[in-house]
Amino acid sequence: MAHTKVLLREDVDDLGARGEIVRVRAGYARNYLLPRNLAVEATAGNVKGIEQERAALLKKEAKERATAEAQSQQMSSLALEFKRKAGEQGALYGSVTSMDLAEALKERGYEIDRHRIHLREPLKRVGDYTVPVRLHREVTIDLKVRVAPEGEVIVGHLTPEQETELAKQAATEEETLAE
Repeated sequence: MAHTKVLLREDVDDLGARGEIVRVRAGYARNYLLPRNLAVEATAGNVKGIEQERAALLKKEAKERATAEAQSQQMSSLALEFKRKAGEQGALYGSVTSMDLAEALKERGYEIDRHRIHLREPLKRVGDYTVPVRLHREVTIDLKVRVAPEGEVIVGHLTPEQETELAKQAATEEETLAE
């Protein structure tokens, strides 16, 4: 198995950070990293060129991190809710995927690639979930996701406003029964 050394131009998950020289299989470099411009061959000339670009890369990295931290502050109180058809036991007919989460975030004005949403497997049951979203290599937030059945209200899966409204309704019903 032939290996080659490449110089990463972008962060690649489970491989390395921008500017690192890594040893990968030749086919992976030839078929994936090089065509997508994620890496270049680690020749002496390329290494010198990247060294000259390193200052610009560090500035770009700092700016991206600051943007990701600001975005994480904005998204810290965000909670997504999905209404899906569900069976008696709370199992969904279908599921909520990372693509659904990315679209819901896009509707709220957050442009996040679905690959940055680390959902181990699609959500297939009614309930509350915490989904990690990687905004930057060093910035990850936990996104709150609620999956509720369509057209039903389940106690314990209510917003605080809905809970207070139900409490008011129960109090008025008790008053009318007491009279």
